[in-house]
Amino acid sequence: MAGKGPNLIRKYVWLVDTINRNQKISFDDLNKKWKENEDLSGGTDLPKRTFENWRTAIEEMFDINIENERCDEYRYYIENSDDLNNGGLRSWIINTFCVSNTLLGSQSVKDRILLEYVPSGQAYLQTIIEAMKENRVLNMTYHSFWKDKEGNYDVHPYCVKLFRQRWYMVAQGTYHDEPRIYALDRIQELNVKDETFELPKDWDANEYFDGSYGIITNPHEEKQIVKIKVSASQANYIRSLKIHESQEEVESNEEYSIFTFFLRPELDFQQELLKNGEDVEVIEPQWFRNDIGEKIKRMWDKYKRKK
Repeated sequence: MAGKGPNLIRKYVWLVDTINRNQKISFDDLNKKWKENEDLSGGTDLPKRTFENWRTAIEEMFDINIENERCDEYRYYIENSDDLNNGGLRSWIINTFCVSNTLLGSQSVKDRILLEYVPSGQAYLQTIIEAMKENRVLNMTYHSFWKDKEGNYDVHPYCVKLFRQRWYMVAQGTYHDEPRIYALDRIQELNVKDETFELPKDWDANEYFDGSYGIITNPHEEKQIVKIKVSASQANYIRSLKIHESQEEVESNEEYSIFTFFLRPELDFQQELLKNGEDVEVIEPQWFRNDIGEKIKRMWDKYKRKK
């Protein structure tokens, strides 16, 4: 569809966000909210024909259906609203655009809006995704943090994942037995080859990371229940923003809460727990509790030394 400039996309996102936040809304109420947003509307009405055109464009662009009740107030709603709230790609895209809309309309206070830095690895993101669409082989020059020299090799890009402000690519190397994970900000050079590859039919990105806290995977290890004890004050933070999707609160009182997780407790999960300091104590399993305890002891041994 022609004419999808940045400003028009902002309007599409505003429409989706407004209807989704209100759950159901009449066209008259929608138009009032539209006129109140002078940054987008200029204070003018939203023509019904324009609204209908936007509905069609939104369905084509985002696969989001704006339907109406066809009775009573003839209110509009998002037919597949669950897809916008489940943390998937569509939800992430809409949320990102919504934040962008807010920031673009906040130039007068731009010096009072502080953002997190994201390394420049996203420069290769579009190239990788385009290669994924056509199953193209990538030639990559990569310099790992763990090696002194960079290496050059061909890889088959399977998927990408964002974790802790860094983009990662899961790819099968020509000379590797299993897929490996590469940080995009460690790529020195990347080129798409004419050669194609066949993605294994039984490979699934969600399944690959199932049971992982973040970017470290070990599919050969079984998932297990991890139980932690959290101080009452810190529990509020963990409760409001889950550490992992498997998180469950199984006990709570005025002094502490007990949370359980069902995952593979790798290094990145250990680091997440340790950053909470004395407010978090690992209860089970015992081997994991011992590992955390040994790390804390080694930390204490460093700090108790005199300079």
